[in-house]
Amino acid sequence: MSDQHKYKNFISEIPSTAVEVYRMLPEGTRCEVIFNELIMSPSPSSLHQLLLSDLHVLIYSFIKERNLGKVILSPFDVYFEAYDSAVQPDLMVLLNENLNKIGKDGLYGAPDIVIEILSQNRAYDTKRKKALYEKAGVKEYFMIDPENKITTLLTLNSSGVYEQTYEETGVLNSAILSCKLTF
Repeated sequence: MSDQHKYKNFISEIPSTAVEVYRMLPEGTRCEVIFNELIMSPSPSSLHQLLLSDLHVLIYSFIKERNLGKVILSPFDVYFEAYDSAVQPDLMVLLNENLNKIGKDGLYGAPDIVIEILSQNRAYDTKRKKALYEKAGVKEYFMIDPENKITTLLTLNSSGVYEQTYEETGVLNSAILSCKLTF
């Protein structure tokens, strides 16, 4: 068999976008697509994962007790098709009225709340993901530094632009959930 036909059985169609390439990757591949650019990432740090675990339990308990919606933990694909993007936020909240955005293979559209625990590449979360979440209409975007627990909240204003609502240490204060959770 010639080399040009060797891989015929593996790829039936040449992908035209980074999201199409993303969908072809093996499950568990650590990467995301932002504005049609495929971005690989290393595994998160221990501090990141421990904080993520604590936050998940805290927020899950609050939302479950009040039957407000769902808390989804990474890895879970979120597709913003209009922006050629597919990401896996560390934690996200979907209110009951938006649960219909959940599809068989991920979420299609903006979660109500996204929480990202900052990685070593802070610009990735504070600039690239911020720009994507803002364009896509994520109402509240929390960024948390795992080393000192400084929590920054960006809230989407009526013009569709993020404004920094607050910055506190060890506190998650959400207007959408009407809560102030300490961690």
